[in-house]
Amino acid sequence: MRILRVAPWIYPDTKGGGDYHVHAMSRDQAAMGHDVTVLTTREDESLPRVEETHGYTILRVSPGVTLLGNDVSPAVARYLWHADSEDFDVIHAHSHCYFVTNLAALKRRLGDIPLAITNHGLYSQNAPERLFSLYLKTLGRWTFNQADVVFCYTDVDKQRVRDLGVSSSIEVVPNGIDTERFTPEGPESDLIDAEGPVVLFVGRFAEGKRPWLAVEAFAEVLAEYPDAELYLCGDGSLREDLETQVAELGIEEAVTFLGHMPYDEMPKVYRSGDVLVLPSRAEGVPRTVLEAMASGTAIVTSQLEQIEDIVNSAGRTVEDMSAESLSNSLLDLLGAGGESEEQAVANHQWRSTVEDTTAHLGSISH
Repeated sequence: MRILRVAPWIYPDTKGGGDYHVHAMSRDQAAMGHDVTVLTTREDESLPRVEETHGYTILRVSPGVTLLGNDVSPAVARYLWHADSEDFDVIHAHSHCYFVTNLAALKRRLGDIPLAITNHGLYSQNAPERLFSLYLKTLGRWTFNQADVVFCYTDVDKQRVRDLGVSSSIEVVPNGIDTERFTPEGPESDLIDAEGPVVLFVGRFAEGKRPWLAVEAFAEVLAEYPDAELYLCGDGSLREDLETQVAELGIEEAVTFLGHMPYDEMPKVYRSGDVLVLPSRAEGVPRTVLEAMASGTAIVTSQLEQIEDIVNSAGRTVEDMSAESLSNSLLDLLGAGGESEEQAVANHQWRSTVEDTTAHLGSISH
């Protein structure tokens, strides 16, 4: 099968969970014998335009203009315009939140290459919520409706997409992780050196992730655990604001910004932590949560309906997303010595994610 994967970014160019998903899916489908090309954009001009890696091809084009974290790329439009069924059997676009997926939907509308769209989370982490709600009811719904199949991680997200008025076929394919890599047993990270409890934040420093709440809540944790430490893994537009917040709270000695971490380092990082905190406004099924749980780390998240049952088996979900509520949940888990429930991620095996996704792509391909 000749697969054209369309995504705004890819690992290791960028290091988000969705970016790694695109890379790992392409790598493993190539290992299955499929011909995979990833069409993406490049911020760094030093990166090669065409690269063969891990058995698949990356084609990087100019991002064009970036609006609200979204690349509006004429180069992607040109490539899709010239692609035809002689080149590819199926197009697989990642996340309806991005302009490149809108373009893939337009290509399906005008052309004859079947289209699949993976919903990595219904709401954007970058756009204002009110604006994005309007988008979902208009262009977002239209984009979903051009797809031959839409992949959702949970039944909850499937129903949310249906409630938008989407009539396309929807398949539930749980997001998976490598449970042989992410385990409680193994070395811890040399980058984390703490005598007391370790709180982790892993993710982009973006509005939708609300990392400032993690910092504010941690400041309250310090009142009860003066030797606690917060490690923030990630980067983004809010980094300077977060550094200023840490300084104003007077907690610089207890907070470490680790920046983007290599994927191979993350199992060690999770094992070094006691609790992962994720106060996001919206998510799909975050790889960070599954990876941390599989590594034996307790979880505190905002109340996300689609992962509530998973998280509550190994941590807390917080309905009232305030620093006080967040810190109370962190203190509860630190006091109880909460441990992750490995069974909670038993149904999230990466191998199954790849196999099920590939089978559905094959069912709609030429």
